[in-house]
Amino acid sequence: MTDVQIEKRGHRRELMGVVIRNTMQKTVVVEVVRRVMHPEYKKYINVKKKYLVHDEKETAKTGDTISMIESRPISKLKKWRLKEVIKKGEVQ
Repeated sequence: MTDVQIEKRGHRRELMGVVIRNTMQKTVVVEVVRRVMHPEYKKYINVKKKYLVHDEKETAKTGDTISMIESRPISKLKKWRLKEVIKKGEVQ
């Protein structure tokens, strides 16, 4: 008796952010800004975090707004992949 087992991938998180650096090969640094409420003062503050994102085709440039998706670890610090470039940044 053969059991065909289909492995379902879990829900993958998806984030949006702005590319702040693309000097590495096939890697971009993306800054994601979240608004969270301060637990004591009840004021909303912006929390920024930087992620290393794998960009296989090297399509993202500095200033672009991108969508990234969680993936298996690609390297020690890269655990996100580029899904799409949502908006091109302005040329500086």
